Amino acid sequence: MGSFVRLGNALGAAGIAMVLLVAFGLQFGLNEPPCPLCTLQRVAFVLCSFGFVLNLRFGVQPLHYGLALLGALFGVVASGYQVLQHIAPGAAAYGSPILGMHLDTWSLMLFFAVIAVTALLLMLSGRPDHDRSDHQTAMRFRGILRFAVYLLIAVTLANAANSFAQCGPNECAANPTGYWISQVLR
Repeated sequence: MGSFVRLGNALGAAGIAMVLLVAFGLQFGLNEPPCPLCTLQRVAFVLCSFGFVLNLRFGVQPLHYGLALLGALFGVVASGYQVLQHIAPGAAAYGSPILGMHLDTWSLMLFFAVIAVTALLLMLSGRPDHDRSDHQTAMRFRGILRFAVYLLIAVTLANAANSFAQCGPNECAANPTGYWISQVLR
């Protein structure tokens, strides 16, 4: 895998981790729990990141890029549906706008960016890394690459714990106002 493709996969994983961190931070900073479609969009970002992480750990494979593309397409459907729900004049959107747009609109744009970047990396990656051993691939999985993956794993686990705290074993509320766990602990 060329250094540019490796860097692109690392930036993809780190970028998605940052998107999830920002969403997580805004959730608590603005005290706005995510709606069910927002949670699905977070899941889609995690699915996209798996393709990049697999490429970093096991070498470039078209299958890994396919996983990232499927996650992005799932995200386009979830965020596009949410954008279309609130596109009519006077329709109330969920959450506060950030830089003039709501998070569902930002997510839609970011999923299209993931599709474009993944397609570019796929074109630049050349042949799959079948000729390299696991040891060679593992040796390149150090430093900033490993940090990006661990950051992504930590953010994913935090989002999973947050979703459980918000919804519990029940279906999430369409317009969440609090956390399920806080009602149970009272």
